[in-house]
Parts: sequence; structure tokens; C-alpha cells
Amino acid sequence: MNLNISDHRFIICGASSGFGEAIARQLLIEGARVVLVARRGDVLREKFGHFDKNIEIVEGSLIYRETLDKIEKAAKQSEFHGILLNAGGPPTGTPLQTNMDDWDAAWQLVMRWKIDLSLRLAPILKENGYGRMLYIESQSVKQPIPALTLSNAFRAGVVGFAKTLALELAPKGVTVNVLAPGSHETPAIERVIKNNSSVRGISFEKAREEMEKNVPVGRMGKAEELASLAAWLLSPHSGYVTGQTISHDGGVISGLFG
Repeated sequence: MNLNISDHRFIICGASSGFGEAIARQLLIEGARVVLVARRGDVLREKFGHFDKNIEIVEGSLIYRETLDKIEKAAKQSEFHGILLNAGGPPTGTPLQTNMDDWDAAWQLVMRWKIDLSLRLAPILKENGYGRMLYIESQSVKQPIPALTLSNAFRAGVVGFAKTLALELAPKGVTVNVLAPGSHETPAIERVIKNNSSVRGISFEKAREEMEKNVPVGRMGKAEELASLAAWLLSPHSGYVTGQTISHDGGVISGLFG
């Protein structure tokens, strides 16, 4: 399928690894221009430099206002058609293992910057009469994971915000959706497996095997698989899909509307 995005420009947050990297790469392969956002510009240049004139780089942490200012400036320099709001998650822990400092930090890391950036950029897309906004969250927004208290809480909050924003922007040609990935082959899942291995006193391989057994398809997903879906959601073909939280988890969510 031709996604018809060769003349489109996207902003991709968290582009240096994992889902963000895979999605940015897929969009570039499709011929789009991409503003890559990550803390380390050198990593972005190393991974994407061969795309040359089709990339722009914004370096900085998304929790800082200065970085959001730079993204907003980039958005206004030339027409853009969509944004991927994506970043790493907070530390693991059960509710009673957290403290208020953890909650304050997680609010900044998971939710606050996404709302701030959305409020800055959504009006631009609305004015243009076209746009795609896509948030990468987690399967935990549909089925909370016991040791991911902070992620469970704030990612669910992002879904509530995105759904409400979708209703406001729908008449203006702007779609807003959320992807809820399960376990994928990314650096983030490696950290989770290492933590599980350490806590339970088992090998990394054993911890990985047990995680895969809980996935109906019998394996972890690949970031490239999710990237294909994300690229479609960021394309003109997805114009009738908005306000949705779409699972990409190999069948893990057991509810009827998973």
C-alpha cells in the first residue's frame, strides 16, 4: 500500500530507540520528512544521517520547557502533518513501594509534557484542517500491571486526554489515537526482563521465556510491526479512525474490546 505521505512532514518524539526509532525509520522509508526528537542528537545523526535532507534534529529532554519550545518552533517553520508523542516510562513498583516524589517525577515524564505539547501543536493542525496525532502508551491502560503503578495511572490519564481531544478536533480533519503495545523487542522490555530476573532470582533467559508464554501468539512483538500500524495511523488512509486506543500485544488483553 502506498501511504501517500511522501510530501508529509512529521514530528517524532523519542526517536533514538525503540518504538520511536522504528516509526521514524518507517516514515522515512515511505519518503516523508521527519523532525527527530531525542536527548542525544549524536545518536540520531548516527542512526538517521543517511536520510540526509529528509531529517531535522531537535535535541533535548521532553520534560524541559526549552525542548518543547524548540519542537514548537520546528512545527511552525514549515507545514507539518502529524506528531508521535512517545517517550520512556517511569520506574516499576507496587503502590506501597512509591512515594510522592515518584509521583511528581512520573507526572512530568509520562503525562505533563504530552499535554503541554499537544496544546501547543493541536491548534496548528486544526488551523490547517488536517493532522494526525498519535500517542504511544501501554497495554496497561486496558489491563493494569501490578508492578507498574505509576505507568498504569498516568498512561490511563493520557488516554482520557487523547479521547477528549479527539472529539474536539474531529470536525477539523485532525485525528487523535493511542497505541497500547504489549511486550516488544525493545531496550525497554530488556530492562523489564532484567528486573524480573533479579527480583525472582532466575536467569534472564528464563524470565524472557516466562514472559513469552503469557502471550497468546507465543512471542514478543517487533518494533517494526508496530511501526507499520503507526505509519498507517499517521497517513491520510486513517481519516475515519479517531479517539481509539488500539492494542498491539499479541492477544494479551483478554477483554472483549481489547
